[in-house]
Amino acid sequence: MTGKLFAIILTTIGVAIPGMALASAAPGETINLTAAGVGYTCLAIFVLAYLLVMGEEFTHMRKSKPVLLAAGLIWGIIAYVYASHGLTHAAEIAVRHNILEYAELFLFLLVAMTYINAMEERQIFEALRSKLVSAGFSFRKIFWITGLLAFFISPIADNLTTALLMCAVVMAIGKGNAKFIGLACINIVVAANAGGAFSPFGDITTLMVWQKGIIQFWDFFSLFVPSVVNWLVPAFIMSLAVPNLQPDANEREVSMKRGAVVVMGLFLATICTAVSFHNFLHLPPMMGMMTGLAYLKLYGYYLKKTHKKVGEEPRRRRGDEGQEIGDTVPFDIFNSIARAEWDTLMFFYGVILCVGGLGFIGYLAMVSNTMYTGWGATPANVMVGILSAIVDNIPVMFAVLTMNPEMSQGQWLLVTLTAGVGGSMLSIGSAAGVALMGQARGNYTFFGHLKWTPVIALGYAASIYVHFLINAAKF
Repeated sequence: MTGKLFAIILTTIGVAIPGMALASAAPGETINLTAAGVGYTCLAIFVLAYLLVMGEEFTHMRKSKPVLLAAGLIWGIIAYVYASHGLTHAAEIAVRHNILEYAELFLFLLVAMTYINAMEERQIFEALRSKLVSAGFSFRKIFWITGLLAFFISPIADNLTTALLMCAVVMAIGKGNAKFIGLACINIVVAANAGGAFSPFGDITTLMVWQKGIIQFWDFFSLFVPSVVNWLVPAFIMSLAVPNLQPDANEREVSMKRGAVVVMGLFLATICTAVSFHNFLHLPPMMGMMTGLAYLKLYGYYLKKTHKKVGEEPRRRRGDEGQEIGDTVPFDIFNSIARAEWDTLMFFYGVILCVGGLGFIGYLAMVSNTMYTGWGATPANVMVGILSAIVDNIPVMFAVLTMNPEMSQGQWLLVTLTAGVGGSMLSIGSAAGVALMGQARGNYTFFGHLKWTPVIALGYAASIYVHFLINAAKF
C-alpha cells in the first residue's frame, strides 16, 4: 500500500511539473535531469531542508531532521524516474557509493567522539578549565590564551569541542562583562577553525580530503603558516578592543580522574595507528581508528575491573593507588559511545546523500563547469570559502570532492584552507560559531560577530596570499 501511494505521489509530481517526461534510456546510461521538473523538485527539496538547518537557532529543530527527510525524498524520486525508464539498478549503485563514503566518515568520527567523551568523563577538560580560571590572568591575557589553546587543541580534537571548552573558560572568567565575552568568543571561533584547517583531524572537510587520498597526511601541515595568519590578523586587531581589566580568581581546582593521562596517550596512539594504516598499509584511516577504539575498550575494561578495589577506601591524594575526588562511578566505554553527537552524525548522512543525489542528477557537473572551467581554480576556491560562511562547509567541500576538478596540489590545499576558515566570517558559518551562540547567549550574537566580519575577511585574504607565497612550488 505504501509503495503504491509513493508511486502515485511521484506520478502526480511528474504530471504537475513540466519537463518530467523523458525519452527512455538504454541500460547502463545516466539521465541528465538538470533541466527537468524532477531535477528542480529535488533542488527545491534540498534548499528548503537547508534553510531549516540554517534556522536551527530559531526553530530549535535538530539539523539532522530536515536533511534526513530530504535525502530520502531526493533518492526516492531519482530511483522512481530511473526505474520507469528501465534503469532499475542505476540509482542503487550510485547510492551505495555514497553510503560507503558516509560509512568511512561515520566510523572515523564515532571513534574520535568517543575518545573526546572519555577524556571529558575523566575530567581532563574540566581540570584545564579550572586551572585557567584560577590563574588570575587579565582579560587580555585570557583572550590570547584561549585563542592560542583553541588553535592548537582543534587539530587534535574537533573544533566544536575545542570552542565549547574555551567558551566555558571565558564565561567563567568574564561574568558580567559582555564585551569581553563577545570578543573572546569571536576569537575562539576564528582560532578553532584556523587550527582545524592544517590537520586531517581538525575539521570534517580536511578529514574528507585526506580520506579521499587527494592530500597526504604530512602535506596538510603546509597550511600551518597560512592558518596562523588567518587567526593572528583579526586576533591582533580585536585584542586592542578587549578591556584590560583583572577579574577575580575564585575557582576551586579540579583534579583529573584515575587513568586520564593514559586515555590521552591512547588517543595519541589511535591517531598514529590511523595515519600508519593509511600511509603505509593503504587502508582507510577509519580502520586505524576502529583499532584504536579497541585500545580504549581494553583499558576501560581494566578501569572497570579495578574500580571496586580502589573505591573501597577512597583517598584524597592523587596517584595510581588512590582514587581521585569525584571518581565514584566506574568507567563505562559504552556511555562514552552513547554520548557521541548522534545528531551531527545523522546530519552528515543526510548532507552526503543529498549532495550525492544532486550530483547524480547532474547539477554538480554544471557547477564544476561554471566555476572551475569558466572562472578558473583560484577564484572558484576562494568562492568556496565565502560560500562556506553562508552554507555549512561540509556540503560545499563534499560537492567539490564529488566534482573532483583537475587541480594542482596547491589548489587542493587552497580549497582545503578556504573551506576550513571561510566559515569564520559569519557566526552561522561553522559548527563552533553556532554552538557558541547558544552557550554564550546574549553575549555572543550573530550581529556582534558580523561587526568584526571585515577584520576576519582581512585575515582570510591574508592567509590566501601567504599560501600562494610560501607554497608556490605546489601550484
